[in-house]
Amino acid sequence: MGVDPTLFWTIVPLLGIGTYLIRFSFLGMLGNRPLPLPLLRALRYTAVGILPGLVAPAVLWPPATGGELDAPRLAAACVTLAVGIATKSVIGAILAGGTTLYLMLWLV
Repeated sequence: MGVDPTLFWTIVPLLGIGTYLIRFSFLGMLGNRPLPLPLLRALRYTAVGILPGLVAPAVLWPPATGGELDAPRLAAACVTLAVGIATKSVIGAILAGGTTLYLMLWLV
């Protein structure tokens, strides 16, 4: 069962515009005023909060395996987490995890 292309390409730009307006309402309205310190502290953790939500479904229920957990993706997630904690480098963690995933897929 597919989605009608017209409906899809109507919804995608509308969601983009909605997302832009939500962000603009926060960032555009503040202008050049400094943000309160508690808000700045909370914003530092935005990526840390969002990334696991994006990655977890791909690790725990990967479409490539029909939704079954597999060793390569789990190993890549563990390596990514370990490298990220050890080095505090997002790019390093991503590269290590990607390399682990491709090596594990090649080996298994």
